[in-house]
Amino acid sequence: MSLQLSPALIVFVITIATSLIGLFGNPKLIDRCLFRPYWFLRRRQYDTIVSSGLVHADLMHLIFNMMTFYFFGFLLEQAIGSTHFMVLYIAGLLISHLGTYIKQKNNPEYACLGASGAISAVLFAAIVFFPDQSLYIIPIPVPIPAPLFGIGYLAYTWYAARNPHGRINHDAHLGGAITGLVYVALIEPSAYRYLFANLF
Repeated sequence: MSLQLSPALIVFVITIATSLIGLFGNPKLIDRCLFRPYWFLRRRQYDTIVSSGLVHADLMHLIFNMMTFYFFGFLLEQAIGSTHFMVLYIAGLLISHLGTYIKQKNNPEYACLGASGAISAVLFAAIVFFPDQSLYIIPIPVPIPAPLFGIGYLAYTWYAARNPHGRINHDAHLGGAITGLVYVALIEPSAYRYLFANLF
């Protein structure tokens, strides 16, 4: 895949760089970026709804999110344009945080991070446009169709949200997925005809 300088590429590079700096160079950066619903209004930590999406819990968390972004994000940007891509990405991040805020706003101990909501929005919007897209995941030796990957993605999220570990915001995936599907319905509903034609 040939990558050109674009908002998607900038988000991709900044997220990787910030996460790696936080994981291996300056752990305090990750702590500063955490989204804490209880303290969001009380301490006016408004920037954390964005900064929390630039850091990750560990290397595997980062690789999984950025691999999904790589396979689907750049294709989606080409399909809907850079402006729509950025609106979708930010909407996925903010809307997924809204659900987390409502659920955890009275829990002073809760903190989370990761671009999961935004990545999920991108993934599911891309599935509508490119239902025949596939990706490889090591060590699985065969390509995984995008719709099947999406179903597996949500199934894992459902399990992980009920068996939480670390500070990964697994609850964000569902909100992000809905955001992606609704956004496509708003800007290009005809894409769903192509999706259904390929699925059925």
